[in-house]
Amino acid sequence: MRILQVIQRYYPYIGGSEQVCQVIAERLAAEGHKVDVWTSNAWDLDHFWASGRRTIDQPNEQHNGVAIRRFPVVRAPGPALVYPILRRAMLELGRLPATSNLLMALSQITPRLPAFNRALSQMIDQFDLVHAANITLDFMLIPALKYAKQAKVPFVLSPYVHLGVPGDRSLVRYYTMPHHVKLMQQADRVIVQTPLEADYLADCGIPRATLRCIGVGVEPSELAGGDAERFRQETGIQQPFVLYIGTLAKEKGAFDLIRAMEQLWASGRDEHLVMVGTPMAHFEQLWETLDPASKQRIHVFARAPQQRKRDALAAASLFAMPSRTDSFGIVYLEAWLYRLPVIGARAGGVPAVIRDGETGLLVDYGNVAQLTSSLTKLLNEPALAQQLGQRGYAQTLAELTWEHKYAQIRAVYEELI
Repeated sequence: MRILQVIQRYYPYIGGSEQVCQVIAERLAAEGHKVDVWTSNAWDLDHFWASGRRTIDQPNEQHNGVAIRRFPVVRAPGPALVYPILRRAMLELGRLPATSNLLMALSQITPRLPAFNRALSQMIDQFDLVHAANITLDFMLIPALKYAKQAKVPFVLSPYVHLGVPGDRSLVRYYTMPHHVKLMQQADRVIVQTPLEADYLADCGIPRATLRCIGVGVEPSELAGGDAERFRQETGIQQPFVLYIGTLAKEKGAFDLIRAMEQLWASGRDEHLVMVGTPMAHFEQLWETLDPASKQRIHVFARAPQQRKRDALAAASLFAMPSRTDSFGIVYLEAWLYRLPVIGARAGGVPAVIRDGETGLLVDYGNVAQLTSSLTKLLNEPALAQQLGQRGYAQTLAELTWEHKYAQIRAVYEELI
């Protein structure tokens, strides 16, 4: 098979959807298939709408058998607010009938990857299948779909729809604008993460026959080797700590977790907070408002190597990421491989991953009091924490490894080619 993977960011950046794309691409390449990943030059997500953020300078490279091609991002003139204003305008336009084609055109204003579009037009007959990801970052998806239709090859889409808080459409509406729905309807297969996402998209008009509920997995051997003592020695953090891994953003629950930890500190507890991930600009602004005492107990590792992350997992007391923007949440599986109890939010696809009271605890998104209570409960009841972590570990090995998931994804490809 000759596969083109289209994703907005890729290795060496590591995020949820990026990690999934990398695993699929490298496993296909290891089996002898030709795999190309076309992506942007962005490291920071903010680079798509704001200047001064980090990028990856290497336009082309080969990594683990996969050919990576990076295309520069072009933004419309003006401040970073241009992008959110445009998206809000698109959202309002989407309330009107028959606007999907107009919205597709508007989505190509900013950001743009002109070199990506040109390269696609020159590659007819080079691939057998296109697999694209991330429905909200549609500026790459629309050209990729157009290419697939012109080349008469199957188009597979992993939308990673963030359902948000049940009953509140303020988030999910940005993932299901009319042109998003049209994109998914035109895909030959739509790979979703949980039954919750599948049901929602079916209600939006995506044909059930094209939906494939697969989810994501972990590779236990790649997560092994964490050393708690090494983490303490290298970082100087001797206190027990709560661990967060993910983009440092409000929607991911990072702000709520800091506020909850401040409540614990106010009550006299001394556990620290370790946060591993890339900070968004608004997190950096929040950081400047924190008092010095809080900053001394919060340890941010913005570009930590994988070994540091594994060591942090080995040393942590528990894992918490009370996010509303996760369609699945691969980091919960990583924490379970270290038998950590986890805390997530009742939002997105997470309730289909964490079994509340069985493999972890769920809190209402944005409810700092609930989050504080759950943190306290797990820190005060080590037997319960151990039990939850052990059950999560067993569930991960039984159902949620890449050995299980990759075979399902490859089967989707094979039924189309």
